[in-house]
Amino acid sequence: MNLEKEIKDIKKRNARVELDKAWETSWTRRLCICVLTYVVVVLYSYTIQSTNNIFFSSLVPVIGFTLSTLSLKGVRKIWEKRIKL
Repeated sequence: MNLEKEIKDIKKRNARVELDKAWETSWTRRLCICVLTYVVVVLYSYTIQSTNNIFFSSLVPVIGFTLSTLSLKGVRKIWEKRIKL
């Protein structure tokens, strides 16, 4: 009986870990982060009135962040290959 409970607990944990992995790489997560970053930068830029076109200039950090999230996957693959050597 105890062994069956342990197996169920392991399966539940594995399902939770797989879900966490799926979330970390999901486009939904990336889009939410981009939108929230954009909103914060627009509010910040509006508050300090740094430029005439705050909506356009606020895209800069969002694009930078998005590119970094897309490129990290490639960087991680290279890193994993080096670690296995």
